[in-house]
Amino acid sequence: MRTLLLALAVVITVSAASPVGQQPPTGAQPPQPPKAKPEDTEVWEPVPPVVTPGATNDAAPSDAIVLFDGKNLDQWVSVKDKTPATWTVADGVLTVDKKGGNIETTRSFKNYQIHVEWRVPPGVTGEGQARGNSGLFLASTGTGDSGYELQILDSYNNKTYVNGQAASVYKQSPPLVNAMRKPGEWNVYDVVWTAPTFNADGSVKTPARVTAFHNGVLVQNDFELSGETLYIGKPSYKAYDRAPIKLQAHGDPSPPISFRNIWVRELK
Repeated sequence: MRTLLLALAVVITVSAASPVGQQPPTGAQPPQPPKAKPEDTEVWEPVPPVVTPGATNDAAPSDAIVLFDGKNLDQWVSVKDKTPATWTVADGVLTVDKKGGNIETTRSFKNYQIHVEWRVPPGVTGEGQARGNSGLFLASTGTGDSGYELQILDSYNNKTYVNGQAASVYKQSPPLVNAMRKPGEWNVYDVVWTAPTFNADGSVKTPARVTAFHNGVLVQNDFELSGETLYIGKPSYKAYDRAPIKLQAHGDPSPPISFRNIWVRELK
């Protein structure tokens, strides 16, 4: 009996001295993750393609499609009947033929960057929307003025509704600022257009967006369109995939405006 009690006492003593789980020494630090290295956040592929810029920031880069280089209208047709465009080309400049109507590109586009230079003639007459009116339609979705218009207008000391002045997304978004040059001087639009996309049933999947610079000044900052730009009524979308780019021959009575140096870069 005495031997049994002694053995039990030894077992109890050993058990009390041996904890169930191994505890770290007081003050010990947990394991540390590997030390971060600069290489952890470096991305090497895919390598961006090389694009040779133009001799100036206004000149077309190597991957651009030149829509008007001052020589001819080979890249343009009449919106009305798709016959060759009849606007006037002289001295490297394209001038609107109001009787000839709107013109559009022979090619269709989706997402792109476009450069357009335009000029209101010196001594232009009229006021409001009847002075130097035209439009750059970023997607021409039908005849007439169907599509998505970035307004062209003489907005140099010429009051009109602000969502219809130069560099507005017509009837949807006024420009952030008025960067207009006076009549007789060339204006420049540099625009990034993201076309809308549609579901199989024609409903909108992603809306159209536009960022635009007027004479180097930001005037539209990733603006989300509510649909096509309309003269009367609320904007709405109609499904399309790719579309031409359109220039407007507005019917206002003022002398016609002119264009030069138009090029576009398709974006993926």
